[in-house]
Amino acid sequence: MKVVRGDAEPSEVCQPEAGAEHGKLKTDYRNYTAGPLLDRVYNTYLLMHTHQTVDFVRKKNAEYGAFAQRRMSIMEALELLDKVVDESDPDVDFPNSYHAYQTAEGIRQAHPDQDWFHLVGLLHDLGKILALAGEPQWAVVGDTFPVGCRVQDSVIFSSSTFHDNPDTKSPQYNTQYGIYQPHCGLANVLMSWGHDEYMYKVMKFNNFTLPQEAFYMIRFHSFYPWHTGGDYMHLCSSEDLHMLPWVKEFNKFDLYTKCKDLPDVLELKPYYQALIDKYCPGQLCW
Repeated sequence: MKVVRGDAEPSEVCQPEAGAEHGKLKTDYRNYTAGPLLDRVYNTYLLMHTHQTVDFVRKKNAEYGAFAQRRMSIMEALELLDKVVDESDPDVDFPNSYHAYQTAEGIRQAHPDQDWFHLVGLLHDLGKILALAGEPQWAVVGDTFPVGCRVQDSVIFSSSTFHDNPDTKSPQYNTQYGIYQPHCGLANVLMSWGHDEYMYKVMKFNNFTLPQEAFYMIRFHSFYPWHTGGDYMHLCSSEDLHMLPWVKEFNKFDLYTKCKDLPDVLELKPYYQALIDKYCPGQLCW
């Protein structure tokens, strides 16, 4: 993989100002205690936290690891997201394709000289096409967490949704480190199966010429218990900690650009097609 680092470190000052344009404060995002979508969101997490086990994750990694499902371009995959509404998201009730452009454009405005970063915004949720391949949403969307070790408190609904997960009753898995070693590195941790891990593997298999920061952003952008909750640090390597500021920088745009003002996709397509042609062209294996 060709590494092309950005010209600057992640910005501590250039943050999207949620609420300034759309009447929504930062504190209004990720509200898991009230709201019109709460029942849908909670039920999605209940199923996820019941069925995401070590055995399930290993099975899905093997099932999709051959990348023999179909061949298509990035733009074709993005258009499929017109049919996907994320049932775990309390902030969005419109197709995920719009969210992709919102995120990308937020990054583009804040980091105009880092075109690879713009593309990450467009790519980050493409793995949600799994929901159109017969996978239930609890195996596609939502915050991710390591399986094979004790669930940490910052996992959403952790106190009320894991009671029927068989791994939580296993002495092998229900300790701080579980099946892992201290500071083994997130690359050696089994994450709950979903769109993050799937898209990361698609990128690796198809040799996307993006920097390592991009791969980390895609793989761990839904790992809120880590990048926002501060948990699971006991599993992290020095490389993980080095990449954490980049994942946090990406998260600002993934979260705070969500609004009901939908972008003009036709106007934006030529710019992003050029980035696709630069970093991940042609028909890809999925």
